[in-house]
Amino acid sequence: MTVTDERPAAEVGAARRRKEDARLITGRTMWTENVALPGMLHLAILRSPMAHARLVRVDTAPALREPGVVAAFSGRDLPAMGLPCAWPVTEDMVHPDHPALAVDEVRHVGEPVAVVVARDRASAVDALAAVDVEYEPLPVVTDMEQALADGAPLVHRDKGTNKSYTWVFDSAAAGTGGSTEEAFANAPVVLRRRYVQQRLIPSFMEPRSVVADPTGDQYTVWSATQIPHILRFLLSVVTGTPEHKVRVVAPDVGGGFGGKLQVTPEEVIAFAVAQKLGKPVKYTETRSDSLLSAHHGRDQIQDIELAADRDGKVLGLRVKLLANMGAYLGLVTPGVPLLGAFMYNAIYKFPAYRFECTGVFTNTTITDAYRGAGRPEATYAIERIMDELAAELGLDPVEVRRRNWIGHDEFPFTTVAGLTYDSGNYEAATEKALSLFGYDALREEQKRRRESRDRVQLGIGVSTYTEMCGLAPSRVLGSLRYGAGGWETASVRMLPTGKVEVVTGTSPHGQSHETAWSQIVADQLGVAFEDVEVLHGDTRTSHKGLDTYGSRSLAVGGIALVNACQKVIEKAKPVAAHLLECDVNDLEFRGGAFRVRGTPTEEPGKTLADCALAVFAAHDLPDGVEPSLDADATFDPENFSFPHGTHLCAVEVDTETGRVSIRSYVAVDDVGRVVNPLIVEGQVHGGVVQGIAQALFEEAVYDADGNLLTGTFVDYTLPSAADLPDVVSDRTETPAPGHPLGTKGVGEAGTIASTPAVVNAVVDALRPYGVNDIRMPCTPERVWRALQGGAS
Repeated sequence: MTVTDERPAAEVGAARRRKEDARLITGRTMWTENVALPGMLHLAILRSPMAHARLVRVDTAPALREPGVVAAFSGRDLPAMGLPCAWPVTEDMVHPDHPALAVDEVRHVGEPVAVVVARDRASAVDALAAVDVEYEPLPVVTDMEQALADGAPLVHRDKGTNKSYTWVFDSAAAGTGGSTEEAFANAPVVLRRRYVQQRLIPSFMEPRSVVADPTGDQYTVWSATQIPHILRFLLSVVTGTPEHKVRVVAPDVGGGFGGKLQVTPEEVIAFAVAQKLGKPVKYTETRSDSLLSAHHGRDQIQDIELAADRDGKVLGLRVKLLANMGAYLGLVTPGVPLLGAFMYNAIYKFPAYRFECTGVFTNTTITDAYRGAGRPEATYAIERIMDELAAELGLDPVEVRRRNWIGHDEFPFTTVAGLTYDSGNYEAATEKALSLFGYDALREEQKRRRESRDRVQLGIGVSTYTEMCGLAPSRVLGSLRYGAGGWETASVRMLPTGKVEVVTGTSPHGQSHETAWSQIVADQLGVAFEDVEVLHGDTRTSHKGLDTYGSRSLAVGGIALVNACQKVIEKAKPVAAHLLECDVNDLEFRGGAFRVRGTPTEEPGKTLADCALAVFAAHDLPDGVEPSLDADATFDPENFSFPHGTHLCAVEVDTETGRVSIRSYVAVDDVGRVVNPLIVEGQVHGGVVQGIAQALFEEAVYDADGNLLTGTFVDYTLPSAADLPDVVSDRTETPAPGHPLGTKGVGEAGTIASTPAVVNAVVDALRPYGVNDIRMPCTPERVWRALQGGAS
């Protein structure tokens, strides 16, 4: 790929180097941990070593005698502040109180019990040992099915149940399809499978950090968060502080992957302590704290049934899901599995569909959004069982998909789950992927290896996916009982010198908004890429927004930005007409300047910089014209965004040791029109790696007593560069209709597609040995054991 350093003919589509990289790569930036304020105190948090216990006594007095300690608090010493859940998915959902600092009971290992405040971090940490806590152990349950059994220990004894909710979608009842009972009763082929989505831990590069600074009745909070606007609103609600007195700043944030889409106990504790002491305080977690107590992801049991005819045409789909909530409900915990409810049908034309999800409390750390949030889980299950259908009927996995997917000429297409897919071309993406992959040649090699009983077998995995992203529109989210909207906002400020400031309601943490937004504005306003500055993440500068998650920033925030630019041009028109001494209706804006229609482009015309200077001086404006070109826009989409693609994976499996090696990986994605191909490739490659990590490496494990056994990177295995293949990536382009740029989301695509591609490849390698599933991660031990048992 050719990197663009000189000004291209069009910025959108150019491979611009990222504006952000200079400060991020050199470390000359501001992270929350870098914030240093006069008189700032430091917090250390004592966490429960027990998964379930009554707090008989929490005595913080001994800690006050330790060197450097200023204060120490238990849950009873601070105001009662329950953490919010913004997604009550059913009317009768069980939603227990979630105190930021435990008061009467602890319900998972790592739950905050006390906080020590000291003049430096080391003194605060050392003083934790002096806090005297007496725990009365209570019964523990960590397994979802055991938690739902009669007589199971209760995570919340006052609730009388470990079930949070059951949510059902039925295509017959919704009027979006037929009856699954009829479909299965008459089906020649019925497959039933159970898949387990293991628990994962978002391993962002920068651990969470928060600084709370009270100044008079004003509070400034710096936080390594994905959601500064939402955090500001909810800190106001939780603490009772007027919202206009709260400012939240998300400086540069070192990754999130959904793991920083949360109102955390630590943020609320820091705010409360700063409020109580009247001094700024800082808390920065260790990596051990992060693995133990930052919210986890996935953790579902998927029972899936597929009905089909003998030609491989699908007739019906049933999904029954158990979703582990953990001990409490986080910000969007209950809704995460429901985002997948609309994606199990994927790109296929199922006539009938039923989905049922039960949320379950256990004595474990809460789960919540993790890259893809519900969509990777759904894609994994459907892509795995489509491979099973192919194996059952002796068909090629790609052919089974071809017989069932939505044709490119069938869009817009309303699915059995009730969503309207606006565009797509699954055929084109798949054909390009097959060609890049050398699919037929690999199948021939696989055949030879099987016939020769080669010790190292070749497996080929297919994943053809789509996803709904651009988390919106507000009315749809409202119908699902989500507590917020899906709109986004942007402002464009024209400076007197013709430079441009953009204020966005999105909040990047690695997504390159400063670069992409500059490219969009440069094209819209006809200014130089270098002349655009993008401001974000500070609620004093950007007072309005819904932040960044769910691949929504470009699909929603990008349109708000385009609309704001168009408003700037409209506001400039009467000024330009006045300068050119012509009628407004005779003007057109092209090539970055206003000209009288029909005037050659070589004629200079009047640029927006000319108009901005004239407005700044305001000496000679037409009557009634406001001396400002600044404009803002808020956009609420009518539909989701639906990127799609085909990912293919070839693995080699050593049948004697169980070792899996990825030999080649091809990803062809359709994310609509591309603003910057460098950014897209980075997002796809990073996403693919996280999906591979779930397939082969990562798993959070608890023992029966609720202790996290994978609390360090020694035990929680992340892949290194040496473990990963070169990813061959390419694109097809089906612009999103109704989007002024034609773009779709890309941030989660690689993660959604890659996990089933890899596991399908591993299982494909071992089918001659009677293996039809291996529970993730497919470690050498699990692969070897599956080979010994014939099937797992």
